[in-house]
Amino acid sequence: MSNQDNQGFVMKCGGSTLADLPDSFFEQLRDVQASGVVPVIVHGGGPAISDTLSKLGIETEFVHGLRKTSDEVLNVVEMVLAGSMNKQIVRRLNRVGASALGLSGTDGQLIQAQPVPQAEEIGFVGDVTSVEASLINGVMEMGYIPVIAPIGIDEAGQRYNINADTAAGAVAAHLGVKRLVVITDVAGIMKPVDGELTLLQVVTTEDIEKMIALGEIYGGMIPKVRAAMKCLEGGVTEVVIAKGTEPDVLKRLAAGEELGTRIVVHHPETADV
Repeated sequence: MSNQDNQGFVMKCGGSTLADLPDSFFEQLRDVQASGVVPVIVHGGGPAISDTLSKLGIETEFVHGLRKTSDEVLNVVEMVLAGSMNKQIVRRLNRVGASALGLSGTDGQLIQAQPVPQAEEIGFVGDVTSVEASLINGVMEMGYIPVIAPIGIDEAGQRYNINADTAAGAVAAHLGVKRLVVITDVAGIMKPVDGELTLLQVVTTEDIEKMIALGEIYGGMIPKVRAAMKCLEGGVTEVVIAKGTEPDVLKRLAAGEELGTRIVVHHPETADV
């Protein structure tokens, strides 16, 4: 592993969130990079994929929060994620003075994958089997922020659509970083308390399993928290889910401020959740 391990972090950002983020967010990434802490970005692009599929007249559907991916859909997924979406992020970072380099998970077999267990039902959707961490570290050592599109590949050259949260969790675990930051369009994990939704500051993997069973976590949030739990199993200390439009969100997180929801294996003694 590289000497970046203890002073970097992996950030996952959804495509719809990215489109709404102001330049100040990208300036925070520039400043973080300038301080010597190199972020690694793994991005999604679901709404842009759905929009492109619609324009092309290709039907799309979701099963358990994951997009059913035929070969035809997979071509569009790769075109949007590794093409327009990836390069848009790189351009926005370059525009504010950061140095960024875009990668697809198929480049250098960066994200190696296998079919998910329910592949017959869902098509070419993959689980990550390995991440070529040395390639990411090499890009960081050259002074660039890696911007990674979550397309996976297997030994036979078959591509897979990888859920961006899953890909980010695997990248964080294989890099050996301590924190995965998930930037989204919600404040964090919410729970009904006395008839009102309340933001949970800290949740454990056990809490999450209970909330899924009760239906308090559902839809697209399920793969997000599942990826977080797998990430924690891989050695990452905490996963933070935070709202991207929160002022100075990255700087405040870097300074240790409590924002969004922290997902951990065990509750700290003082946590009141």
